[in-house]
Amino acid sequence: MDELGFVFDPLDLKVLILVILRRLPEEIETDRLFRLCQEDGVVNYFDFSVCLDDLRESGQVALDDGWCRITERGMRNADMLESSLPYSVRRLAEKTAEKEAAAIARGDSILARHVTADGVCTAELGLNDGVSDILRLSVLCADEKQARKIEKRFRRHAEETYQKIMEILCE
Repeated sequence: MDELGFVFDPLDLKVLILVILRRLPEEIETDRLFRLCQEDGVVNYFDFSVCLDDLRESGQVALDDGWCRITERGMRNADMLESSLPYSVRRLAEKTAEKEAAAIARGDSILARHVTADGVCTAELGLNDGVSDILRLSVLCADEKQARKIEKRFRRHAEETYQKIMEILCE
């Protein structure tokens, strides 16, 4: 491994992977996990892949079709080993995982999809607060291209869209 940052050997990288995975609420795409591990600045994809495969073989990480999650064994090992990482690396991993966990939670609270039936395309949009829907909206679209654009825009601005709708309705 390159020695420009703080992750110097495969064990450090394995611990880093486990520390990040332990703090996420659900499974994550392998490529996304790689980007999170790169925060140290020196982790390359080859080293990452080898270490992730070692973690899979040892039963600490489960891989399924490009997605990975930590296992119970991986959780226990992360608890025991995370203090072996340099403090700055551990803090950076915690902050990175915290931001990713928030992004995952936000994504889970937003519904944005489209349905085409009998030549009619409808965008279905929704926002959930974790308890119930706070917004559920169906929008008739000219075509799938427009529906995809609406979905993308709603995903990016769901909260602002909700606020604008409430302002209009409550004026």
